Amino acid sequence: MARIRVLVVDDHRIFAESLAAALAAEPDVDVSAAGSGPAALRALERAAAEGRGYDVLLVDAELGARTGGELPAVPAPRPEEPAAVDGIALVAGVRAARPGVRSVVLAEKDDPRAAARALQAGASGWVAKDCSLQRLLSVIRGVLRDETHLPPALLTGVLRELTTARKHRSESERLVESLTPREREVLRCMVAGLGRKAVAERLFLSPHTVRTHMQNVLGKLGVHSTLAAVALARRAGVGPADPGTGPLGRDVVERGGQLAQ
Repeated sequence: MARIRVLVVDDHRIFAESLAAALAAEPDVDVSAAGSGPAALRALERAAAEGRGYDVLLVDAELGARTGGELPAVPAPRPEEPAAVDGIALVAGVRAARPGVRSVVLAEKDDPRAAARALQAGASGWVAKDCSLQRLLSVIRGVLRDETHLPPALLTGVLRELTTARKHRSESERLVESLTPREREVLRCMVAGLGRKAVAERLFLSPHTVRTHMQNVLGKLGVHSTLAAVALARRAGVGPADPGTGPLGRDVVERGGQLAQ
């Protein structure tokens, strides 16, 4: 009998241990529990090193909230980063580094926006914490068949959220496309967290010129701050500038005061 390896990730200890005990009673399920994002990451790493990786993660939607964790607008940590503590960020990181692992988010309440974010992060399911054990087992087995599971009551709201997100992405992409190549490179530097002086050094420009480019970027994107510009850029799929490279990701060499590529 093929066994399913499940990792329960919840910082509510009684719930995590109770769920793990219930699942362990199934003849085809091996289960462990982790009380935080960092603990889950260590468990995943340890299991992979031993050649017996987990198949399914059951992740608390509010993971980290009891200890002051925040839900970032754009979850982007990697699983090896111990700072990743909230549920959605954990799902995103695991999906990126261990695509074979399926994640199911366990929630105390129906929340279409959070459920949509979970699916965008790579979750395969969203299940109420008070669902029956048989329902949860059905979801676990279903996601291993590449199924996506949502409560019927959430379906309309989640589709609306995903449609809205897609619309915002399209609008963001259109705005980014209005930038000149140089302005796009400045925007990528902004996404990388570089300040005006660092951007100037990076692109061999004067700080005054960089300031002008940044003002133009904000104006064309219709935002009033660097943080808003970065958020819009990420929605449009704009990544940070690569370390050690210049415009458009190519190596840059300065020759006689001229920018050569």
